[in-house]
Amino acid sequence: MAFTKEFYNKTLFQALLDARKSYGGKFIIAEDVQRKPLTYNQLIARCFILGEQLAKISYEKENIGVLLPTTNTAVVTFFALTAYNRLPAMLNFSLGSKAIISACQISEIKTILTSRQFIATAKLEDVLDRVIETGLKVIYLEDIGKAIKLKHKLKGLASGKFATRTYKSHLEKTKPDDPAVVLFTSGSEGVPKGVVLSHSNILANVEQLRARVNFTTDDKIFNPLPIFHCFGLTAGTILPIVSGVKGFFYPSPLHYRIIPKLVHDHKTTIMFGTDTFLNGYSKYATAHEFQTVRYIFAGAEKVKPKTTKLWLDKFDVMVFEGYGATEASPVISVNSPGQNKIGSVGRLLPQILSKISPVEGIEKGGRLLIKGPNVKLGYFIADNPGQISPTIDGWHDTGDIVEIDTEGFIFIKGRAKRFAKIGGEMVSLSSVELIISELWPEHQHAIISIADDRKGEQLILFTEYLEANKKAISEFIKAQGISALNVPKQINIVDEIPLLTTGKVNYRDLEKMADNAYVSVS
Repeated sequence: MAFTKEFYNKTLFQALLDARKSYGGKFIIAEDVQRKPLTYNQLIARCFILGEQLAKISYEKENIGVLLPTTNTAVVTFFALTAYNRLPAMLNFSLGSKAIISACQISEIKTILTSRQFIATAKLEDVLDRVIETGLKVIYLEDIGKAIKLKHKLKGLASGKFATRTYKSHLEKTKPDDPAVVLFTSGSEGVPKGVVLSHSNILANVEQLRARVNFTTDDKIFNPLPIFHCFGLTAGTILPIVSGVKGFFYPSPLHYRIIPKLVHDHKTTIMFGTDTFLNGYSKYATAHEFQTVRYIFAGAEKVKPKTTKLWLDKFDVMVFEGYGATEASPVISVNSPGQNKIGSVGRLLPQILSKISPVEGIEKGGRLLIKGPNVKLGYFIADNPGQISPTIDGWHDTGDIVEIDTEGFIFIKGRAKRFAKIGGEMVSLSSVELIISELWPEHQHAIISIADDRKGEQLILFTEYLEANKKAISEFIKAQGISALNVPKQINIVDEIPLLTTGKVNYRDLEKMADNAYVSVS
């Protein structure tokens, strides 16, 4: 479909109301593990019911922390806050109390919304206790639910039925270019920052994706990705809701045995995931369980060739690799039916401009900068808490080293920080990981670099393969005509490569393990 500004020049809640008008109030749009589907009418009414209660305990444009898994409850909470001109800040509960407290400090969050049931199920009591000790106020949705009487429900139902009239006053206070959500960088490298996205940023990215991929009302999306992750929020949650595509929301992508069965029961046609998660599902799923799936879109980490081949051979499903950043709401490029080049991350989405900044030591390609309607308003940072540090001239430096071919397909060479300078030559850590994954495809591997007095830097391999050794790596690399600089100097065998909840490798944890003089093998 054509890309039009008309779709994204509105607020998120207005987009929800427009979707109901287009697809009908009785259209079932959301379901989760509770197996209580929500229609558009029910979703909107609940937003007004909850929103009225949240408005009593907060003020307009307040940053409110949201500590919830991917469920219908989280969806209602998110849209209720946006409807009443509050700014939801999606907190990453997997990173521990220190990261949560830091996120609240840089965003000047005073109140966190969560659920007692979730805290107990996820065993986060100790984390929450430490958060509360700092003076942050925690409000449980169950307590708000107890305060909701019949009169509140009736008012919410009426407000939902006549939502355009009810919402008019809110529209006058909230504009498309106003902040809509705060998301926090994963912290896999460096200190997390609060990324502030506007309503139009997110809706522009939805429209960019719709222009590239043909989503229909017959589709059903299965989203197990965390809602605090931009891919899980925009592509996995907001896109289906404002596009008339039924979504099934699941609280964890790590339930490898359970998810294939739910995908089958839900008659899923579209999935979102990462290379790590897709490999996890493939170990326990039968071809029958994924027989209705027509598209899988993967990002966050490199999709290995063996993963693409496995899903084609076993499930007859093509995995389309994409690329993004939280700062881009998040999708920057994506492969799609008719525009797919394996090994690339696809072409730039419509209306995204790019430029390549040269990097010393890199002959082909360079550092990618982007500009477009989906690029962030700015950051919340520690040096200026609560105040948006705006994006200069609209350009965002992705920090990724890329090469773009003559057809416009993007090939990621690695993070600028994920290059090591060894003997005066630039070596991509991501490329070395891929090489070793080709050598030992049945196991997980990760590469970091540390300082080296003689050559500047050295590579350290962390692997789950018990028989890993430098001789095999050296011979494999030599056979492919690749420089010996790509051979790790140390090999550390671990029980499990640490991961973030997004599926990315937690390189900060690996660096700490290296600092602690982890025992290596030759």
